[in-house]
Amino acid sequence: MSQNFLPMMRLNSIIFQLMFYATTAFFAVLCSVLAIIPGRKPMMLGLSAYTKFTRWLMEVVVDIQVDVAGKAHLPKSGAFIIAAKHQSYGDGIVMFSEFFDLSFVTGDHLEKFTLLKTILRKAGAVVVDSCGGSDAREKMTREAERVREQERRLLIYPEGHLSQIGTQHRYRKGVYHMYKDFDCPVVPAATNLGQRWNQNDWRKYPGEAVIEFLKPIEPGLSKEDFMERLESAIETRSLELLDMENLGALNPDDIGKTVENQSARAKREAREAKEGVNSHKPIELNRGAKS
Repeated sequence: MSQNFLPMMRLNSIIFQLMFYATTAFFAVLCSVLAIIPGRKPMMLGLSAYTKFTRWLMEVVVDIQVDVAGKAHLPKSGAFIIAAKHQSYGDGIVMFSEFFDLSFVTGDHLEKFTLLKTILRKAGAVVVDSCGGSDAREKMTREAERVREQERRLLIYPEGHLSQIGTQHRYRKGVYHMYKDFDCPVVPAATNLGQRWNQNDWRKYPGEAVIEFLKPIEPGLSKEDFMERLESAIETRSLELLDMENLGALNPDDIGKTVENQSARAKREAREAKEGVNSHKPIELNRGAKS
């Protein structure tokens, strides 16, 4: 990478961040107003406009070219669940830009923002306790029932956290309970978008990024078989998508690691304390790098 290019990349990243946060603030106010209008369509139109405009900013300002692949794997009708890799705030933005009426599972930490709370409720989000546990599972099942009845698509990030590019968190079992309760297909989704927009990092890296829908997992599997198949599909394909010629935010030494960051550890310990389970040491395994 040339020395002249680095300052330009930093400048473009700063411009993008300023425009992104200004856009987000504007649409947060707009969508909260639209949420007052009866029905979901007006506010969902606002969310669709926000995600499409932000995706345009990604392409034009920081030259992140996103390819959404595997759409043929999406069921043509009926409710289904998308279980996706989560490396970036951009993940959800791209997903929403592809679907007009998409419900999603999110932690209750977002409800502390009044405007977001209003938007989440009107958007039909399934809001659960960020600490997880049996209460979260019960609420997830209860709230998701109405999503299933309306035959909507539901997006969930089974790791429960943003992952550093190349790594993964432990997969949480909530996705299985929804798979079982919905009795519908789960479509795994892999990505390498974190190479270009890594977690909530201010710096963005130009280049191609992929979000790919994989072959659906049909209903009827046991919890162990389902979780193994889901994790294997998402993690294997996400590693295969890594661009080793244009690393961006990727540190090759991180490839294949299973990690538990401070935030994830705090949430797990809070959940275990709530359920009266003895805590255990965090995972920090390296499963070996792949080129």
